Amino acid sequence: MHTNQIFERARLSRDARFDGHFFIGVKTTGIYCRPICPANSPKSENITFYPSAAAAGEAGFRPCLRCRPECAPGTPAWHGTSTTVRRGLRLIAGGALDDGNIEQLSDRLGVTSRHLRRLFTQHLGASPLAVAHTQRLHFAKSLIDQTKLPMQEIAAAAGYGSVRRFNDTFRNTYGRTPRDLRRTDRKAHGAASGEQASLSVRLNYRRPFQWSQLITFMRGRAIPGVETVADDRYLRTVRVGDQVGVVEVGHDEHEHCLYLILHGIDTSHLFPVVRKIREIFDLDAPVGDIGALLKKDDVLKGRLRSNPGIRVPGAWDGFELTIRAILGQQISVKAATTLSGRLAARYGESLERVIGERMSVAGPSYLFPTPEKLMRARCNNMGLVGARAETIRRVARAVFDGELSFDPSQDPDAFHASLISIKGIGDWTAQYVAMRALKNPDAFPASDLGLLRAFDRDGEDRMRATELALLSESWRPWRAYAALLLWSSSPGSGG
Repeated sequence: MHTNQIFERARLSRDARFDGHFFIGVKTTGIYCRPICPANSPKSENITFYPSAAAAGEAGFRPCLRCRPECAPGTPAWHGTSTTVRRGLRLIAGGALDDGNIEQLSDRLGVTSRHLRRLFTQHLGASPLAVAHTQRLHFAKSLIDQTKLPMQEIAAAAGYGSVRRFNDTFRNTYGRTPRDLRRTDRKAHGAASGEQASLSVRLNYRRPFQWSQLITFMRGRAIPGVETVADDRYLRTVRVGDQVGVVEVGHDEHEHCLYLILHGIDTSHLFPVVRKIREIFDLDAPVGDIGALLKKDDVLKGRLRSNPGIRVPGAWDGFELTIRAILGQQISVKAATTLSGRLAARYGESLERVIGERMSVAGPSYLFPTPEKLMRARCNNMGLVGARAETIRRVARAVFDGELSFDPSQDPDAFHASLISIKGIGDWTAQYVAMRALKNPDAFPASDLGLLRAFDRDGEDRMRATELALLSESWRPWRAYAALLLWSSSPGSGG
């Protein structure tokens, strides 16, 4: 069936599975909508389909105020199609185009600006600058709707250089000022209540989404003192720019969203924190595309039935995850978690000491040790073998010296080669870090014992890593998700 025919059926049935997969430009009104928009469906001859909100905006359509495109899950069209686009989007989300310099962005990605524009147009239907503009616009609109933050703070949080530019953008896009939009939204949806709302935002996700399975994975791997999972909430200490604090994430199953609360971090850092949390909880994973491919495998099909919303948990910091992965080499998840807590307690900084006061929220209390601290750490009397301690020091030194980075703009193969060049780091560690820190959806640690155990059969020899690697070829480009499905059948597995 032709793609437009599929989109047309999804539009007419308001199929929530396609929310964020495409947007609808309505020629008679000049607005663009999500496929779940509650307004009366326009005639087919009056609409145009777009692969992203940025593409619809670049074509001259303005966002619908009823279905609010800013609330849609992230556009998944780029997943698994272009590594360069995926890396580019992560950089844009991190503010790489706040100054509008497309040449610098393309240089970081190792392509020409012309080629980068062509790739974005091919996969997203819009230029990199249009994507950056739409991200800022949607983020600001969501803050207007959800919070009581002053417009000046919203403008800063969304990356607008000035309140005047912020106001002009909204007036040109919506035909109304931000304050007019807030008044309209308050009447339609009710005002946000309580002072806490000023530091709390909702994060929509693509369904299906199994919070309980995701939080169970994170609970078993939470670094004591740095991360806490309690009452089905995830809390961790963070350093953002020159500020330190705690982020708190919970699940609202009735509203089908996560909620994020910042403690000790001001709103100027809200945008990068939101993007990072979306990555950590993999909220924009194209679960439909992933499931369609992986269910063709007889072993994975049954696991998909019990976990149709499979996610690959990300990481707040690549260095932290790498150290955690080194600690997990050849020992159980529980033992590695204990060791990581000892490391944080001995070499990390007390949050209370850094900020000079006690946090208003109970939970984690240490910042994870920096590379500068760990490159000289002896790690003695911790139950850590000497070779492992030496590997930690080597990695810390490589990061401190700039020889190893977790910059999302780098080529995944180059990162893999860089990491395994460090003595004590093998393919398993490099693939695991690529899965969670670089968010490479096709990373796959074929030598992982938990993955190999998933194929155990009575009376048969255990599958070898080379056999599993060959089998996994049919799971590309979603092998990281296949790994999570296989680990889900063995609770103590998975780093």
